[in-house]
Amino acid sequence: MAKATKKQALGRGLSALLKDPSNDIQSVQDKNADKVIGNIVELDIDFIEVNPFQPRTNFSEESLRELASSIKELGIIQPITVRKLGLNKYQLVSGERRFRASKSLGLETIPAYVRIANDQESLEMALVENIQRQDLDPIEIALSYQRLIDEINLTQEQMSERVGKKRSTIANYLRLLKLDPIIQTGMRDGFISMGHGRALIAIEDQSEQLDIYEKILSDKLSVRETENIIRDFNSTGSAESTSKKSEDNEIPKFVKKGITAFSEYFGHKIDVKVSKNGKGKITIPFHSEEDFNRIKKLVQGDSK
Repeated sequence: MAKATKKQALGRGLSALLKDPSNDIQSVQDKNADKVIGNIVELDIDFIEVNPFQPRTNFSEESLRELASSIKELGIIQPITVRKLGLNKYQLVSGERRFRASKSLGLETIPAYVRIANDQESLEMALVENIQRQDLDPIEIALSYQRLIDEINLTQEQMSERVGKKRSTIANYLRLLKLDPIIQTGMRDGFISMGHGRALIAIEDQSEQLDIYEKILSDKLSVRETENIIRDFNSTGSAESTSKKSEDNEIPKFVKKGITAFSEYFGHKIDVKVSKNGKGKITIPFHSEEDFNRIKKLVQGDSK
């Protein structure tokens, strides 16, 4: 207990050092930088801004409340990491959930590791930190890898070294971004697993991907069953897909153009059937009560 008290007192002492204008540390070469860099410092929460490079966009309110309850009971076990922008001005590198939860509790200070980093280094640290998290969905991870390639110019080999993952694992995540956006959304929402997504990548045509995706949802197919269907489809094609192509040839052009707009608006592959006399039927699928209510609001919004 005495050790913990001493450590906290040290953190407050370092915090006072950082507030002193005569000790405005901007680089690792500055005076007293060695006393701050790598140590835990108690920083005023109001001095910290969120990271614009944060790759994570979804923060569950329920999980934040649970984290806030844990912090209230036990305190912050793992300090956040910030980078110094100027005197009494810092930016989050990692730990945004802890930061948000602490602010919701009205805490005035938060323990933090202080780093000296430029924008590119900050982005890389934030991306690598988030990739290591256990609660990210596969698409979030894939997008983080893609940003490391596009914005940091890392190769897959370099990323493998940075994040401690096999190059093949990184490649598997990146391939998920070739899936139709509707399927990517389904994976993010938990309708299908990464295993389903990896299997669907073997289908090059995105409209065919969506057909099988809808079948996975309607028939509640396992990953193994999905792999079997796709293997059969790629080797011989299916009677279902052949008849569907035949039907597609009979669908009027104005309907074909509208199907894409409907699908994008409702967030699902819309099924349209047209009889020879020109009459037709539009089917809008849903996958849960929440999904049904979402579609209902879209329809009601159009009717107002």
